[in-house]
Amino acid sequence: MIRIDVAVEHEPFPVDAHRLADAVRRILHDHGKRRGSVSLAVVDDAAIHDVNRRFLSHDEPTDVISFVLEDEGTRLEGEIVLGADTALRTAGELNVAPEDELLLYAIHGALHLAGYDDLSPEPRRAMRAKERDYLRSYDVELPAASDD
Repeated sequence: MIRIDVAVEHEPFPVDAHRLADAVRRILHDHGKRRGSVSLAVVDDAAIHDVNRRFLSHDEPTDVISFVLEDEGTRLEGEIVLGADTALRTAGELNVAPEDELLLYAIHGALHLAGYDDLSPEPRRAMRAKERDYLRSYDVELPAASDD
């Protein structure tokens, strides 16, 4: 069993920690990960900015950052950091619910942990299609992101 721990450190809108954990667990299970643990942290712009700067050398807040700590076949240890302030801003721009935007970030991070990549066009298209599939399983339709 994969244990998912959710820490809601910042909550500018109601955060459904159970839905976030369920989505991450489902994605990892679907991709053959049966054991291990993943920590999810819902944080503010300052916290995710600090993580982004320290670990990825990007000097800005972002939506989601994921880290594979250990990946051994069916066992996975990882971390996903979700930017609640970015979700709130983006949701306002797109006229969608911020909790659905945050769910997208959790799905995106879990897909990275499962081995998906979005650094080039073809893998990005595959990842976006998976995101839409998982969002639909929660009755969520968000505006399509650019697949370029």
